[in-house]
Amino acid sequence: MTVTYDEVRAYADGQAGRLRLNRPRALHSLDRSMVQAMTAALLEWRDDPQVRIVLIDHAEGRGFCAGGDVVGIANSVEGHEEAARAFFFDEYRLNHLMYTYPKPGVAFMDGITMGGGVGISCPCRYRVATERTVFAMPETTIGIFPDVGGGRYLSRLRGRLAQYLALTGARLNGAECKALRLATHYIPSEKLEAVKEAIAANPYRVEAILDEATDHEIPPAPIMAKLQLIDHCFASDDLDQILACLDAEQDEWAAQTAATIRAKSPTACKVSLRMLVESPKQPHFVDEMRMEYGLMVRMIRFPDFREGVRALLIDKDNAPTWAPAADVEQFFAPLPADEAWSPL
Repeated sequence: MTVTYDEVRAYADGQAGRLRLNRPRALHSLDRSMVQAMTAALLEWRDDPQVRIVLIDHAEGRGFCAGGDVVGIANSVEGHEEAARAFFFDEYRLNHLMYTYPKPGVAFMDGITMGGGVGISCPCRYRVATERTVFAMPETTIGIFPDVGGGRYLSRLRGRLAQYLALTGARLNGAECKALRLATHYIPSEKLEAVKEAIAANPYRVEAILDEATDHEIPPAPIMAKLQLIDHCFASDDLDQILACLDAEQDEWAAQTAATIRAKSPTACKVSLRMLVESPKQPHFVDEMRMEYGLMVRMIRFPDFREGVRALLIDKDNAPTWAPAADVEQFFAPLPADEAWSPL
């Protein structure tokens, strides 16, 4: 099988199904057509005995995947909400399909891996970071929350890293991803093509191939020196208490972190903190995605989403005017049955 849609190249390579994102001018950001193309390929390969493994990477240019095409989504909300909802509905179906997929996946997070890029890499059994990896969940910057399963992935990190990463959108390098187990392997980018070729030829040796290519002299992971301070300052599930704790520290990093959080949407920050409380209570990934879809439907209606996208990506003035912090309870109410998300 080969998908002719040029922004996703889906084809068989040896015993591997290859999904290659090919939208370099947008840092391979996902639009709905890309999501649908990836889903179609995975469904076809699911029962194909010739495809033993799935490799996910990008064809050219910087970055693995910078997220969803939020400018297009925000414009959809401005005109007609149904298009924006349809994107998230389909994207979350792809995320769930990948999470439950019966064949192993290998994601090559070689470059920018943010938002929707996290959503298509974290479900994979093997996640390869490199010296070019930049991993982040920066959604509070545009008035939403770490979605695409972010509640599940972040809440399983050690200590209070989830709260720190969700509120600040902090960027992690490849060594930090490996140290925090967001990546399973750290391999120099110059080795990746040979690794992919070897896996496609011998998918039953995938783990050995990745282990053999792993750089055993991984650079230091700077975030490890901040874990104690993160655990202390982000101990609360209350945004104001977190900010007060950061303010009380006589520490430049804490002051910069507090300033970073104060520049984000206060409603998005509060929703993100609450989500990290609720996500571990969800029995299965399908429950997580159903909850996140309900949250997203309400968040894209809230004015901070369009304002955040305007300030960061359209006008690029980086001067959003956020709405006053809203009561988070309204965002967590279940959607009516005929509007709720469902898996494939």
